[in-house]
Amino acid sequence: MTLPCSVYRSCKRQGMYLYVLRDQALDELPEALVHYIGRLEHALDLDLGPERKLAQEDVHKVLENLQTQGFHVQMPPQQDDYIQHLPEELLTRNDPV
Repeated sequence: MTLPCSVYRSCKRQGMYLYVLRDQALDELPEALVHYIGRLEHALDLDLGPERKLAQEDVHKVLENLQTQGFHVQMPPQQDDYIQHLPEELLTRNDPV
């Protein structure tokens, strides 16, 4: 099974990308997420499936997040100052229950 998705690049935060289902409207995203990511620029469309390789993300985690919450955020390579400014809601959103 593959999911059609669109990938957007954050113009505010270098190295941050947002994966959404291709037919999902961006205005349906959580307000805190939109504020944090800032303006988005369309990067590409692709069909994601379990066999697809992604350069910096685990495709299974991306697929799970797309199915459960409708989006996946690819964080920039870890730098201490990025993580400190995320709202608590976004820090724990992908944590297992």
